Amino acid sequence: MQEIKNAIDEVLSSKLIKAVISNNKDKNAEYRKIGINLKEKSNGEEFYQIEKFTQKQVFHENISEKELNDKFMEFMEMGYRQADIWSEGINFNIKISKKGKVFIGKKRTDNSSVAQKTKQHNKKKEYILKEGMDIQPLIDLGVFTKDGKVVNSKYDKYKQINRFIELIDHEIRKQNFEELTILDFGCGKSYLTFVLYYYFTEIKKINVNMIGLDLKEDVIKNCNEIAKRYGYKNLRFEMGDINGYRFNNKVDMVITLHACDTATDYALYNAVKWNTKMIFSVPCCQHELNAQMKPQNLSILSNYGIIQERVAALMTDSIRGNLLEAAGYRTQLLEFIDIAHSPKNILIRAVKGNISEEKKNKCIDEVEKLISEFSFNPTLYKLFREDGII
Repeated sequence: MQEIKNAIDEVLSSKLIKAVISNNKDKNAEYRKIGINLKEKSNGEEFYQIEKFTQKQVFHENISEKELNDKFMEFMEMGYRQADIWSEGINFNIKISKKGKVFIGKKRTDNSSVAQKTKQHNKKKEYILKEGMDIQPLIDLGVFTKDGKVVNSKYDKYKQINRFIELIDHEIRKQNFEELTILDFGCGKSYLTFVLYYYFTEIKKINVNMIGLDLKEDVIKNCNEIAKRYGYKNLRFEMGDINGYRFNNKVDMVITLHACDTATDYALYNAVKWNTKMIFSVPCCQHELNAQMKPQNLSILSNYGIIQERVAALMTDSIRGNLLEAAGYRTQLLEFIDIAHSPKNILIRAVKGNISEEKKNKCIDEVEKLISEFSFNPTLYKLFREDGII
């Protein structure tokens, strides 16, 4: 190990800009490779960012220059046999033979362009809803000031709203939509509905007919007054229950945000019945399966209330995703917001597409095995079965 330490000391005698540590002798090692990059904060302070790459994920850690030597040594002791290093004026290459012999190669070069690239940190994100835009719903929500600046205390909310818009925009930009009919189930006070209307009409220039649905008469009255005040002529709000709502025209998009428990299932069911092109759903309060959960062979999942609650919620959305696939929708379960801000952080995005019969059958089989194991009777499964959708 002394040879490795000497090699690292030599490498770090000049300022490290970038390093890639790879070729672990253990093929089952947790990390395929490890990157080290010099970064710079907006105030000019430098630090190093560690990137640890598994087969499917990358984990980050920030360290100071003082910690660099120990960290580098720690990584090399984990069994990696190669390190490629870019420093100021020199490139290094460390290789360790199977017998532990250390070889170090050096090449003088100008790495100023590498330094400039790696120092870029937290590059300002380009949001769809940009500061300076005249978005009255965001002003009324307290996210924007009157001159269009983000209120500091509302920055997380600003990011959440943009994230939701981005997830919709990902599908919208795939086609040249000229008009869309959109139903928003359980719209509540509807500020996000108003923001969506702004996005479709002002940013995407799409002619939309948008309807918000809620059970509270005072909420519906207030939202219609706000829509009129904003001049959103093709946005209206109606009072109604998701379960029994009827709509006779074509529907291009269904949105459900935090429809509680099985209300989400009825919204998804209606969306599929209408042959809706796109579905965006953020479920909430998944109580149904939690109350039914009686594992046949996996009682460990019901031994602890908090575990049962969380597992049941995840199973609920897994079942919904599979059933939507079986109904002919390309379905993804995506992180809507950081789980640090809310445990209700899953968004179901389903888009009408060509799903093979083999895939549909597999999805149904997986659902039925889960139902059998835990004695579930999911509402969406019942609705789809009774109506012949699956």
